[in-house]
Amino acid sequence: MTFPQGFLWGTASASYQIEGAWNEDGKGESIWDRFSHTPGKIKGGESGDVACDFYHRHRQDIAIQSELGLSAARMSLSWPRIIPGGHGAVNSKGLDFYDRVVDELLAHHIQPWVTLYHWDLPQTLEDKGGWPNRDLAEYFRDYASVVVDHLGDRVKHWMIFNEPWVFTILGYLAGIHAPGRREPGEAIRATHTVNLAQGLAARALRESRGKPAMVGTAFSMAAVHAASDSEEDRGAAERWHRFSNLWFLETVMQGRYPEAYLHGTMADRVEIGPNDLETIKAPLDFIGINLYSRAVVAHDPANHHLAAKQIRGGSEEVTDFGWEVVPEALSQMVLRVAADYPTVPIYITENGCSFGDGPGPDGTVDDQRRISFMRRYLAELNRAIRRGADVRGYFTWTLTDNFEWTEGLHGQRFGIVWCDFKTQNRIIKESGRWYAKVARSNALDFDPVQSHAR
Repeated sequence: MTFPQGFLWGTASASYQIEGAWNEDGKGESIWDRFSHTPGKIKGGESGDVACDFYHRHRQDIAIQSELGLSAARMSLSWPRIIPGGHGAVNSKGLDFYDRVVDELLAHHIQPWVTLYHWDLPQTLEDKGGWPNRDLAEYFRDYASVVVDHLGDRVKHWMIFNEPWVFTILGYLAGIHAPGRREPGEAIRATHTVNLAQGLAARALRESRGKPAMVGTAFSMAAVHAASDSEEDRGAAERWHRFSNLWFLETVMQGRYPEAYLHGTMADRVEIGPNDLETIKAPLDFIGINLYSRAVVAHDPANHHLAAKQIRGGSEEVTDFGWEVVPEALSQMVLRVAADYPTVPIYITENGCSFGDGPGPDGTVDDQRRISFMRRYLAELNRAIRRGADVRGYFTWTLTDNFEWTEGLHGQRFGIVWCDFKTQNRIIKESGRWYAKVARSNALDFDPVQSHAR
């Protein structure tokens, strides 16, 4: 199975999950610093204070990426490392660090794909109300301008947000991610501020002297399967798709909120200013899809908004996270997005799996389950491309095992490189060596009989 000429192969990462150096060189506190330092929030009482120590070891990790023959690296910037107060004074040492990272990537002929925001909001802005506060849209635009004016001469591919649905809904509605609030009304207001910020930042990037080649966002997505063939369940599944997959995509592309509610509209729940939808609309140059599994959805009359609920699927094969392994979910999602936005290229900005295989007696990490997962998902991606989807790159999550949010450091390992968090020793897993062969050959040797996990 060959991939298109020029197809990008890379890894994806997030600043808080790998950098460490949480209070060094003028960096401000983030909401994840505060959240992880709060007892009971993170398994094992762990934090990202050190994580993979990428702040001090980035040259080593970039050398590994080069050794694997990767052509692109998706990385994120820490807003509080660059502007500790969220707006106002810029920390030159923070920009200096990202200068070093970008220059090191380019020296190894690896394209930097930079995400402006991967969840680590400056705590000072959370203290002002967080994402439900409309002022954050303009603060974020100003931050985007600072960053692109500094890095735009070398960075040409930008992602505005990583998974806006996750950090607004899990952070302000479910309360299981930072900042840990459970305020339904504020959560929906947060989604509107983020949509405003996305539109403003897209314009700031494009108006900069750096003139980016491509601007997009990495959206969390899952193919939505109805729990049954009943009209109620199929309707619930479609509403779930609109809310969880399109809430930040249709807005930026079309300047409108998708019709996700069973009764009423977004305007019935949040005050939308006369120019808001015009501000929000700033069609992206590419669509990033982060996909790990599927969502099985049933009608739920107790939910007064979507009248839908996610239920457990019936797949026997799951990752260590308990997520269903459903490779066809990737091709289904890609084909649907390609059909809805036929002129916009797609990149798989995250896809991967958590399996805890560690070093064996010989020191190698023989993670065959991860190889099986990657092989089957990539085969489905290849099928979507052969059916006409304009997919131009794939970023696996992730390079090194890292701080996996509320799961801490040791609970869930997604990397193709083992990280010993005590010694900071790195070991390229067998999945990493397998992925290197795929990247170098731009092709997948796929045998459906041998592809299942051993």
